[in-house]
Amino acid sequence: MVATVSKSKLERLRSFCFLCPMFHLKNIRESTCLFVTACLLISQSLADDQDFIEEFLKREYSLAKPYRGLALSSSSQWDLMGTAMVTPDHVRLTPDLQSRQGAVWSRIPFFLRDWELKVHFKIHGQGKKNLNGDGMAIWLTKDRMQNGPVFGNMNQFIGLGIFVDTYPNADKSHDRAFPHVSVMLGNGTLSYNHDYDGRHTELGGCTAMTRNAIYDTFLLVRYSKNRLTLMVDVDGKQEWKDCADITGLRLPTGYFFGASSATGDLSDNHDIISMKLYQLTVERTPEEEGEEEEVTIPGVDNMEQFQVEVQEEGMSRVQFFFTLLFSILGLAVLAVVGLIVYGRWKENRRKRFY
Repeated sequence: MVATVSKSKLERLRSFCFLCPMFHLKNIRESTCLFVTACLLISQSLADDQDFIEEFLKREYSLAKPYRGLALSSSSQWDLMGTAMVTPDHVRLTPDLQSRQGAVWSRIPFFLRDWELKVHFKIHGQGKKNLNGDGMAIWLTKDRMQNGPVFGNMNQFIGLGIFVDTYPNADKSHDRAFPHVSVMLGNGTLSYNHDYDGRHTELGGCTAMTRNAIYDTFLLVRYSKNRLTLMVDVDGKQEWKDCADITGLRLPTGYFFGASSATGDLSDNHDIISMKLYQLTVERTPEEEGEEEEVTIPGVDNMEQFQVEVQEEGMSRVQFFFTLLFSILGLAVLAVVGLIVYGRWKENRRKRFY
């Protein structure tokens, strides 16, 4: 956004130069005076721009410090579920303990057409790499406050799921590294396959080092004109990196935002520091307005392009070795038993002739 100097600011510039005695001097002093004046005006313009940006923040759909009244009063805009708890610095969905589920859900249904969600989160724990789990999810779904196996939420959900998966359940030979961030669109019939880390139903994703990061970790989800883009900032460079770009994605309105997490035999702390929702101002032509139809069930154009054939896991070398070893031992035991039985039969047969 380019800052512009209004007429009133130009008047202030003239008056400032008139009052400044250095303005009538030459060279260095005159340049210094003009530089100071310009800095003052630009700083005020930037402040005005910041206020302009803040006007687009939709506080009723945002979760941020100091989390006043969260789930403690009828006026609260968010509900806690399961092990989720509020601290001064974050909303902890699950602690670093086994078999926990927690979530936070917005109470207010969402009706904006063009929006951007910025999520500041933290995943950390004592477990070593690939000995931690399971991850967390950001939701925009028809149903809220439902426990289930998909990072603490129900399976066969209706809506949008953004998954931060920190544990590889499937074979390590699959074309992804962990932690992995992915997008799934549910229509009420699709199931998230936990054993294959949701590979069958993923619309897009990327690897992002989100666990035990030394920098702040962020997700950015933007939805406008049936296009969803997902970006991450996890390496401390304060710049967004593309993670997924999905066109032709259609979301109904009236759904609910939420965040959930789950641990199993392995665990981590999963914290939400903030979720800030911004309304985007997007111009549409009359043709675009006429082409937009009311959406009742989430969908995406050309769903076939996202289908991925995942081969069944073959036997690993270690599994093959032990299978072969136990097979040989089993055959050896059968052979020994057979020899013993044959020897006794032969001895009994010999005794008949005496």
